[in-house]
Amino acid sequence: MTAKSRLGQNFLHDANAIQRIVTALGDCSTRTVVEIGPGKGAITRVLAGHARHVLAIELDAELAARLRSELSPERVSIVNLDVLRFDFAAAAAQTGERLIVVGNLPYYITSPILLKLAASHTALDHAVLMVQREVADRVAAAPGSRDYGFLSVATQLYGFVEPLFTLPPGAFSPPPEVHSTVLRWRFAPRFTALGVDQAQFLAFLRKAFAQKRKTLANNLRAAGVPSAQVAELLSAVGIDEKARSEALPVESLADLWKQIAALSNGSLSNQIST
Repeated sequence: MTAKSRLGQNFLHDANAIQRIVTALGDCSTRTVVEIGPGKGAITRVLAGHARHVLAIELDAELAARLRSELSPERVSIVNLDVLRFDFAAAAAQTGERLIVVGNLPYYITSPILLKLAASHTALDHAVLMVQREVADRVAAAPGSRDYGFLSVATQLYGFVEPLFTLPPGAFSPPPEVHSTVLRWRFAPRFTALGVDQAQFLAFLRKAFAQKRKTLANNLRAAGVPSAQVAELLSAVGIDEKARSEALPVESLADLWKQIAALSNGSLSNQIST
């Protein structure tokens, strides 16, 4: 079966890598594992022997039909659906436990899938995901590094991200033009500990990181914070007025958001977070 480039299909065929991915999931013998993009089923077949049950979400109808004909429905359920429309919460409720996720994510929709998983965090325990190496660098980046940005913060707010290993293009068929990194993401949201509202803080972060070349102060002004108040807000939480968001840990950004939320009885924060 020929790979469809429009669906970002690059099928993993490295047996050692497949085993390492399944091992990275930990003991899942009593757990339900959701696989994103099983493709030809290379990981699925190995996973079926380790997990209690596998829910494999495949967008390609032709591949989904092929997997249904080849795999036991007692061990693997094939769901022909766009993962962005899959209801993780409903699946977790049906199984009575938080889900484990694994997947070789299509490069063209990696960020939307990561944000979908973040939004579904209450239904998820941990995930082992293969993404483009450059995306993995961004997701796991630390403050002050070149790769640190909104995706870094938005991902790490939902739990610890750990890069595991990197694979060359030759591990796939057809080989992509880039290397791929497997990472593990353990879901443990930090919003309560930081004292911020999830939706409002994420909306604020989008605006704080809106223009990477601009200082945080300029991004705040662009978001509607009056110029006369910007310096006061930054000073109150010990942030230099020339600092960029990319240089700041999430704790500092949370402190700043709480200062903004307290200003004018919350009217300014409502403006920024909408």
